[in-house]
Amino acid sequence: MKPDVTKLDKVIITVATTGGLHGKEANPALPEQPKEIVQAMHDCYNAGASIAHLHVRDPQGITTSSLDKYHEVLHGITDTCRAMITQVGNGIGVRYVDGPNRPGLGFTQEERMALLNLTPRPDMLTVNAGTFHFQHKFTEFLFDNSKAWNTQFIKGCNERGIQNEFEVYDLSHIANIMKLVDAGVVTGPLHFSLVIGIDGGIPASPQNLMTMIDALPEGSSWQVVCIGRYQLPLSMMVLAMGGNIRVGTEDNVYYHQGVLAVSNAQLVERAVRIARELGREIATPEEARAMMQMSTAQ
Repeated sequence: MKPDVTKLDKVIITVATTGGLHGKEANPALPEQPKEIVQAMHDCYNAGASIAHLHVRDPQGITTSSLDKYHEVLHGITDTCRAMITQVGNGIGVRYVDGPNRPGLGFTQEERMALLNLTPRPDMLTVNAGTFHFQHKFTEFLFDNSKAWNTQFIKGCNERGIQNEFEVYDLSHIANIMKLVDAGVVTGPLHFSLVIGIDGGIPASPQNLMTMIDALPEGSSWQVVCIGRYQLPLSMMVLAMGGNIRVGTEDNVYYHQGVLAVSNAQLVERAVRIARELGREIATPEEARAMMQMSTAQ
């Protein structure tokens, strides 16, 4: 039995404000420094977002693995919007050689594994569910997410009481996670992000989205993470089907074609408006925690 796409529960909205790729050169409203990120998340929290998906930057606006920067942002979010679910992306992003026009390779597995030591602990850490060739602008590299490495990372999360969100970029990635379920590595609730439209992953189309939804296990929660111009139409499709969505300038810097978003809160506000027009109410962070079988905020 597959997820019931006709059951219109409340919508969990995730906001990804920053990301690990483009920066203010793509949209000046994209927050880079800790205070900017915290303020953007607070605005999105007030607009209706329940989950804060996090990446951080150094003082020059370049993606970083600095635990100190994560510490500053995590503390800021828990202080200003206490119930909001904090979720850190374990891919971190692309390391730039000299500004946004010279991207290098991804971050090392050692740097990514170090996210287990974040303080305060985030509510969730993402798991990239399969290895593939990641492509972005002028760079391409093998994004190594073997089942052996993911097993080590997930076990570390389990030991620390951190839940996982499983980011699947293709159909085989769902099967990878189910093998870890069968092996007893994944033991908690299953939360999937169906990432479509990334170069190197499954292309964005309604047919591909439906195929991925059909492959999900019974009882799992799921959202779509769609990149670029397909984000709005496919998000509307998901809302009509009972799924959850992610918005934010990590995934799409535009509000309309050729028109930059003025803030991440603007993108959340539109998602809330569309969801309600489709008969879906918005889950509060407390309701989202209950829906995802998570502990209450500390």
